[in-house]
Amino acid sequence: MINVTHFDDLGTFANDWLDAHYHFSFAGYHDPAKMGLGPLRVWNDDTIRAGTGFDPHPHRDMEIVTYVRTGAISHQDSLGNKGRTAAGDVQVMHAGTGIVHAEMNLEEEDTTLFQIWIMPDKAGHVPGWDARQFPKDPVTDALPALASGRDEHPDAMRIHQNASVHGGRINAGDSVRHDLGHGRAAYLVVSEGAVEVNGTFVDTRAGATIRDEDSLMIKALEDAEIVLVDVALS
Repeated sequence: MINVTHFDDLGTFANDWLDAHYHFSFAGYHDPAKMGLGPLRVWNDDTIRAGTGFDPHPHRDMEIVTYVRTGAISHQDSLGNKGRTAAGDVQVMHAGTGIVHAEMNLEEEDTTLFQIWIMPDKAGHVPGWDARQFPKDPVTDALPALASGRDEHPDAMRIHQNASVHGGRINAGDSVRHDLGHGRAAYLVVSEGAVEVNGTFVDTRAGATIRDEDSLMIKALEDAEIVLVDVALS
């Protein structure tokens, strides 16, 4: 079963520096039908104005994955980590027992990004931060894992949950397969372009909730870039 939420139907928030679209209930936006998918609780599609950003603020017990679509975000936290995550890169922050961080757009252009929050498998993990590049070459077989807590993805950045974050570019007309298996579900967002997932159309910045599908065949209808989170439901 695949249910698609189009970009115009997402929750929204805007002020003078942030334009946010919420795939799931977040902050002042609440929809009882959109409370997450298993341990996946937040997927925000944010546009951050140049020279602004999220001032220092705390988090606890959350795995936060950020994929930068355009521009760049500069990270600084209470552990002493600093880094600039540019377009096409991914960062992971383990909030664990507690971390204070700032995420600022120090560029001369707007930055657009996906911010994905996944509940950890337990409270009290050691906090931390890591970053790496999103795969630049188009994929032709399977979506690489960018961050994962699953044994089958030893090369991915680690998260503390039986979940994995995948992404990649697909050339127009090409297809990739992603196997879910029993008891798992996925949420897929198209960053650019448009795709079909097992024959269901998903357009740019739309989100697809995927349940009861053992495997997915993802076909690019035009050059496309996608991000997918694969989660266990129990």
